[in-house]
Amino acid sequence: MDFGESVEEREHKIRNIPHCVPNMGPSMTVWDQRSELEFTKDWNGIDHVTLKAPRGASARVSLHGGQVVSWRNERGEELLFTSSKAIFKPPKAMRGGIPICFPQFGNCGSLEQNGFARNKMWSIDNDPPPLHPNDSHGKVAVDLLLKPLEDDLKCWPHGFEFRLRVSLAMDGDLKMISRIRNIDAKPFSFSFAYHTYLSVSDISEVRIEGLETLDYLDNLCQRERFTEQGDAITFESEVDRVYLGSPNVIAVFDHEKKQTFVIRKEGLPDVGKILFPTKSCTFISIADLQVLAICIVLFQIFST
Repeated sequence: MDFGESVEEREHKIRNIPHCVPNMGPSMTVWDQRSELEFTKDWNGIDHVTLKAPRGASARVSLHGGQVVSWRNERGEELLFTSSKAIFKPPKAMRGGIPICFPQFGNCGSLEQNGFARNKMWSIDNDPPPLHPNDSHGKVAVDLLLKPLEDDLKCWPHGFEFRLRVSLAMDGDLKMISRIRNIDAKPFSFSFAYHTYLSVSDISEVRIEGLETLDYLDNLCQRERFTEQGDAITFESEVDRVYLGSPNVIAVFDHEKKQTFVIRKEGLPDVGKILFPTKSCTFISIADLQVLAICIVLFQIFST
């Protein structure tokens, strides 16, 4: 095998579906995708790219961490959660949105928790390798690139190119495609995750479907293994579980907000992590509890 040509591709797509919205039929609007990218800087001078769909939906990506920090529907409602204690100044990673965890997820290795990619400055990739036409047609997108710096190679001595495409469809669907290429002369293993924080209403009004009958590891019970017995996952107290062999489609229903998140994934076959934090979590403040979050983490361990 030529490890210089090894590429791992992972896809994550989230669709927000408001309840009781009529189908208005196909749109005949011609979308000029080139005019729907806006480049700005935040108060720390960090570059941001905002993707805008013609019906009003938007997504904002920070080059610090390659992180989606905002995703709004066509009514301007924020769909991602950000903690009121979030730190927006590098080198700290912002807690909220969709952090990218690489080359380590959690504390399962020798690196800092969740790896270093979320703390690094990414660059705009002006000449990305081509993707399937379906991943480009009818979408506005930005391509980002992360390469290791000298300090990164000291703590994790492997050459790589991490390419991330974030795209927004005309209907407001958010899609993320990660391509990780080994440019080293030897193979390496890594773990990777999309650490998605969804904004939800009262957690008692939320349920998750698609994980029924699966085995899971309960992190609140020393990772003891159980089998999901319910038709859907509902919440009455803190939950921190890893579901094994999760399906490619998971739905999060928020009855109070009358909306549904449909999460589709490819190339992340092993596990999904469901986390509903409570007051015991250090990054959740009392003010945050008025607008709760549910965290859906899709992750996998790979070898190139």
